[in-house]
Amino acid sequence: MAMNGFENDDYAAPMAEINTTPLVDVMLVLLVIFMVTAPMLTQAIKVELPSDAATQIADENPIVITISLHGIYYWNDMAMTETKLEQRLQLLSDSDKNSAIHLRADVNVLYGSVSRFLSLAQKYGLKNIGFITDPE
Repeated sequence: MAMNGFENDDYAAPMAEINTTPLVDVMLVLLVIFMVTAPMLTQAIKVELPSDAATQIADENPIVITISLHGIYYWNDMAMTETKLEQRLQLLSDSDKNSAIHLRADVNVLYGSVSRFLSLAQKYGLKNIGFITDPE
């Protein structure tokens, strides 16, 4: 009796295999969704910066801080260490927090040197800082 298909003992046991086809289909759809949306989330903001030079600053007797290519700090053309610069900024903060400071940094100076100066100035409450650029 070869026609007794459902009465066979082989089919009486529960099926122990998982059908992975729907799982693969769902994963492929999610992969496509992430591939389409990921570039939209990581796009940088496109900004066209102005090419004009800034207007002349009319501060009287500004303090000029220069940062050379090698990260050396200068206070009005006098070289100093970062510790000495911090002491000078603290003294300036104690006398006049509104003093004008002009920052001149080499175009190839490491960002860390500029960042350290700005954090020191912020630490002592000095906020009147202008960035000096080369006119066109």
